[in-house]
Amino acid sequence: MEPQASHLDPITEAALRSLHDIAIPTPVSWMPQTWGWIVVGLVLLVGLMFAFLLWLRRYRANAYRREARRILDEIEIRIRNPETRQDAIHELACLLKRTALAAWPRDQVACLSGAAWVHFLDGHAEGGAGNALARLLDDAEYRDSSSIGGLPQNDGDDIAAAVRGWIERHHVSA
Repeated sequence: MEPQASHLDPITEAALRSLHDIAIPTPVSWMPQTWGWIVVGLVLLVGLMFAFLLWLRRYRANAYRREARRILDEIEIRIRNPETRQDAIHELACLLKRTALAAWPRDQVACLSGAAWVHFLDGHAEGGAGNALARLLDDAEYRDSSSIGGLPQNDGDDIAAAVRGWIERHHVSA
């Protein structure tokens, strides 16, 4: 049996031969069509760069706070141990002074002690330095080893929390 050839009429064959591929439109460009969008994009880019530079400046300016918090974390561990509590409480006072020296000029901070030092901390802390810091700087810093070692742990924790609060929230004028 012979395969049957499909015969189309001559008009259909002529129409099929004259067909062309479908014309696909060119893709839409991502480039803005007007110069205003380029300006908006540049302004946004400059704004983002400015915000990043401000964030970087603030991050670098607060490096001393991050370092002070890291040291404070180590001191807080030693405050919880009665054998190392005395040295740790003395180190809290040193840490406060070192933090203040990193933020303010040496001639303003280095000479401060006693009531003047407490007044300085009060004046630069949000809501004041608090009683725990005043107790540390007026009293505990100058006590002998036996009386500091005998402080209850919660007093040491309160002082450490006050130091942490001052480190995190003190104001440095620009």
